[in-house]
Amino acid sequence: MPVLEGSVGVEDLVLLEPLDEDSLIKNLQLRFENKEIYTYIGNVVISVNPYQQLPIYGPEFIAKYQDYTFYELKPHIYALANVAYQSLKDRDRDQCILITGESGAGKTEASKLVMSYVAAVCGKGEQVNSVKEQLLQSNPVLEAFGNAKTIRNDNSSRFGKYMDIEFDFKGSPLGGVITNYLLEKSRVVKQLKGERNFHIFYQLLAGADAQLLRALKLEQDASHYTYLNREVSRVHSMDDASNFRDVQSAMSVIGFSEDEIRQVLEVTALVLKLGNVELADEYQANGTPASGIRDGKGIREIGEMMGLSSVELERALCSRTMETAKEKVVTTLNVMQAQYARDALAKNVYSRLFDWIVGRINESIKVDTGEKRKVMGVLDIYGFEILEDNSFEQFVINYCNEKLQQVFIELTLKEEQEEYRREGIPWTEVEYFDNSIICNLIEHSQRGILAMLDEECLRPGVVSDSTFLAKLNHLFSKHNHYESKVTQNAQRQYDHTMGLGCFRICHYAGKVTYNVNGFIDKNNDLLFRDLSQTMWKAKHPLLRSLFPEGNPKEASLKRPPTAGTQFKNSVAILMKNLYSKNPNYIRCIKPNNQQQKGRFSSELAVVQARYLGLLENVRVRRAGYAHRQVYKPFLERYRLLSRSTWPHWNGGDREGVEKVLESVAVSSEEFAYGKTKIFIRSPKTLFHLEEQRRLRLHQLATLIQKVYRGWRCRTYYQQMRKSQILISAWFRGNKQRRHYEKMKASAMLIQAFVRGWKARKNYRKYFRSGAALTLSNFIYASIAQKFFLDLKKNLPSTKVLDSTWPAAPYKCFTSANQELKRLFYQWKCKKFRDQLSPKQVQMLREKLCASELLKGKKACYPQSVPIPFRGDYIGLQGNPKLQKLKGKEDGPVLVADTVKKVNRGNGKTSARILLLTKRHVILTDAKKSQAQIVIGLENVTGVSVTSLQDGLFGLHLSEMSSADSKGDILLISDHVVELLTKMYQAVLDATEKQLSVAVTEKFSVKFKESSVAVQVVQGPSGSGNSKLVCKKKGSHSMEVTVR
Repeated sequence: MPVLEGSVGVEDLVLLEPLDEDSLIKNLQLRFENKEIYTYIGNVVISVNPYQQLPIYGPEFIAKYQDYTFYELKPHIYALANVAYQSLKDRDRDQCILITGESGAGKTEASKLVMSYVAAVCGKGEQVNSVKEQLLQSNPVLEAFGNAKTIRNDNSSRFGKYMDIEFDFKGSPLGGVITNYLLEKSRVVKQLKGERNFHIFYQLLAGADAQLLRALKLEQDASHYTYLNREVSRVHSMDDASNFRDVQSAMSVIGFSEDEIRQVLEVTALVLKLGNVELADEYQANGTPASGIRDGKGIREIGEMMGLSSVELERALCSRTMETAKEKVVTTLNVMQAQYARDALAKNVYSRLFDWIVGRINESIKVDTGEKRKVMGVLDIYGFEILEDNSFEQFVINYCNEKLQQVFIELTLKEEQEEYRREGIPWTEVEYFDNSIICNLIEHSQRGILAMLDEECLRPGVVSDSTFLAKLNHLFSKHNHYESKVTQNAQRQYDHTMGLGCFRICHYAGKVTYNVNGFIDKNNDLLFRDLSQTMWKAKHPLLRSLFPEGNPKEASLKRPPTAGTQFKNSVAILMKNLYSKNPNYIRCIKPNNQQQKGRFSSELAVVQARYLGLLENVRVRRAGYAHRQVYKPFLERYRLLSRSTWPHWNGGDREGVEKVLESVAVSSEEFAYGKTKIFIRSPKTLFHLEEQRRLRLHQLATLIQKVYRGWRCRTYYQQMRKSQILISAWFRGNKQRRHYEKMKASAMLIQAFVRGWKARKNYRKYFRSGAALTLSNFIYASIAQKFFLDLKKNLPSTKVLDSTWPAAPYKCFTSANQELKRLFYQWKCKKFRDQLSPKQVQMLREKLCASELLKGKKACYPQSVPIPFRGDYIGLQGNPKLQKLKGKEDGPVLVADTVKKVNRGNGKTSARILLLTKRHVILTDAKKSQAQIVIGLENVTGVSVTSLQDGLFGLHLSEMSSADSKGDILLISDHVVELLTKMYQAVLDATEKQLSVAVTEKFSVKFKESSVAVQVVQGPSGSGNSKLVCKKKGSHSMEVTVR
């Protein structure tokens, strides 16, 4: 989608509101400052050069963009490359990617990213990998010979490049073809201040070893060469030596042989050495100015290296042969003319070498098979240029951009119109600036500027730039897109910026003033025939092949085509190629001229936006319906806005979209239904849908959180329950195993005794040992009789508390004496119990229970031992109102006592009457006879009591309690021992569970909203009747002082 949550600015300028130049630039700046360098205009990618490495490239991002459609992720070149590749692979449509922008805007890097993406996602295999590697390695070779440092860019492409990558039916690369356009060969002989010549010269000097330099007759110091700018020999961002090794390696990968690499370097060295050939003034015998070589060393070295005669080379540089059908005329050249011939030769040698390298690369990567192929073209070409002094180069560059703009508008409108027709949406004509009038002004075969320039170059007689300008002024005096000083004077206009030797064309991106000085020479681009023939005579294979016209057998008097005509024909072929493919666009923008990261110049960006026609592009895309999307992804994104489609929709995609738009109440004029897509007219409508979706997502997130929390609690409970069952099962099993082991041991012991008894019986039966046994039994019986008779005389009293007992006279009676003592004591206790009434028995059981609960734990327990438990301390029998509070099934009241209830909010106490029955604990106001709190004993989970001399205790209730209380209860009772004892027994009888009684000075009392930590401390005086002082400390703490 063009609008993603958390996006910076507007990711698709088609949705920009308001749509004007200022808002467009501000949106680009906002995204650039947040390191979002890519922005869409529909399917066009705008790339702003960050001048730094960003972590948004590599295999991870390639895999991510490969798995998603165009609008599902943030804008990226990978997204456009993926769309182009998938369209080529799946729809069998040839593609082209047009990359345009100023020098330094990042066109070369963009083309590398496209190629690296395609190489990563296409097929695998040894042959495929070899082709991919050759295609990728062509970049460093072409950059070395075709790129240079300029004022605007350290690695500026000084030529236009169009690469056709060919694929088989599976989408695997087979090879490719590279076409180059208009190499800036004038840079070979002259560079502006602060700029360098082509990279290869500096790489060769810095990276070649001493042996290679000697073979090429070069010195490592770049300042020794006239054609190299002595002020700028190094670029901080480049390692020339390392790059030279990379270039050699790349040429080997592509398929250059060792001899070919050496010959390329030799021709490169030849260009350098030509610049050092110094020409001096000479005069012929008749006084005519001539020229000659000042120092013959350079010419001789060139001759030795290239297999040339130094005499012939000097003659070709200093003279010119004019040949007609009947005769030949040799004329000498003065120094200026000779220098022009030398520079022309250097430019031609380098230009032809570059063309040869491109051709050699094409020979290596060309497709040999005759099978049907799919093609993806990548065009990396110079953008629109307006300099302070615009010459022939800017004229042809801007002409090319005019043609590209024409292609862009026509194909964009055509694509829009075809999509509307496919979807059945009525098409309305879009008003836009048709720049075909400007293209015709330049390229018309008979009345175009290029035609006039060729005519002037071929015209006999005196020809100059001024005569060419005069012809243009006469021919286009009334043309609306042509201006000059003459046409302005005719219309009585004054413009001091227009020079006498200039003309102006109103291009689509603005008005550009061209200086005609040099137009004729640059268009002629002549190389004297003498130099061509001399180069052809060289024994150097590569150099000889670069000048086939030097062969006398193939010599022709026909004038070669001019530079303008060649470029026009190349552009025509390029346009035909582009029209046959589905276009994809990358518009590159340079944020500042200083190549600084993080800096964005709005003024510079505005100029480039005009050159690139971005605003015009947006307006064309927004004509009619600004946004369109296939029904299925649209429904998937927005179906949550309608109760009819959320959470499940079983109908068709279009019907679902209709339900969604009905639910959000969008005007019917704001959208239209196509056959496969929904069309939305205004960006505001899309923003409204996104806002509604954001609010709905927030609601759904809250619902999901609620359901999840419930599920988590249920799951936790089920896990605890399973764990409890498992522990119980293990415990019961372990208990039974232990019981079994004891029974087994007992059985074995009994068996051992029985076997021993049988053995002794058999012994007595067969041997005479009966007399000794009889005698010993008699003696033992006599001693036992005497022991029992003495014990009868000395029996202790029958009082239960008397624990005295006479000692045994012999050790053998020790165990028997202890057993008799135990039996006697039990007999006394039984006799004592038989004398007690049932009420006394119950009281003693309660005292026993109190002893087990609180003996040695509670300071007030010893005082309660001699005092009988009364139960009724409020005269319950005389108060029938209180008797009604208990239910009929509750039985008698076990305890009726006045207690104090501690207020958890402020620590104050209030009197309450507590009734304890067999089923409930009832608390009521001392003044009112109505039950305020009724607590079932099954809801009492525990009691907390201190070890001090106080009556404070906390009654802990379960969370599922249905009592009217708001949580646990904190009470104070003067009969706390009795109350806790009887409550313990009542809970045990009612629930068959033991009540947990915790003796501690720190415990927590829980309420529905929170809990309060209670801490009991001993005050200064702890004797006598205890007095409790409760103080609330904070919202979750209470201190109770016992005084």
